[in-house]
Order: sequence, then structure tokens, then C-alpha cells
Amino acid sequence: MSRPDPEQLQGTLVDFALLELIRQHRESFQPLWTVDSWAKLMIWLSLNCGLSGERDALEHFAAALGERITSRLRRTFFERELADLELQVLADPAEQQVLLLSQAPQDPAVLKPDRLSAALDRVGLTDRVVAERSRWQQLEAVVAIPWKG
Repeated sequence: MSRPDPEQLQGTLVDFALLELIRQHRESFQPLWTVDSWAKLMIWLSLNCGLSGERDALEHFAAALGERITSRLRRTFFERELADLELQVLADPAEQQVLLLSQAPQDPAVLKPDRLSAALDRVGLTDRVVAERSRWQQLEAVVAIPWKG
């Protein structure tokens, strides 16, 4: 097995550190599960990179990150792993639906409505999604739940 070069190692370390930083601090950007919380994170990151809070500096920061990195950061910011429920929650407010993905697709009990409701409650999404279970859509090992209008 070949060893990665120093630049690859540095890139991997920076990527890991940035994603962990987001996981450690994402709950502090209120209100959770909103575009405002995402904007607050981006402002916080840019300020900690030495930029001002002025609009042009924030736009420069976003452009410097690029689409690929921004997408990864956003996904990390709006996802939660619930290992004990064997579920992953993806709840980006820019999307039309919240997705609950089974981490154990061979076990149909993972996607039972009561278990899904428990997951939504735990991450604070219960009041933000449609409660009528008839509007929840199951697709293989995923359940899609619409945001409230």
C-alpha cells in the first residue's frame, strides 16, 4: 500500500478538522434547521478566517470555498446520525423534504412510523415537518417527509 504524499495528508487532516468543527458547533447556530442557522455558521467561519462581516467579504469567503466544499459543509451541517435508532436524518431546509435513511436496510422495523417520529423528536424536527403520516413517502430504505409550508 502506497503512502499518501504530505499534501494529501494535509488536505485530509484539514477536511476532517473542518467537518468535526461543524459537528461540534452546529447546535449553537439557532434556530436549528433553518437557512438562518446555515448563514450564521458561514459568517462565524469567515470571521474566524480573519474576514470582516461585510457583505463583500462574506461573498468572497463563499466564492473561495467553492461549490464542492460548500456542499460538503452544508450536508454535514444539516445531517444527524442516530446510531441507536439506526437512522440518518438529512434535513436541509433548501430541499423539499426531510429524508430519514435506514442504516440497517435489511431490518424493516427501522422505518416504522413510531421510530421515525422518535428520531424527528430527538433532533428537534417534529414541529417543522408535516405530521400526517399519510403524506410520508417510503422509498426502499428511505422515508421522505415534507417540510411544513
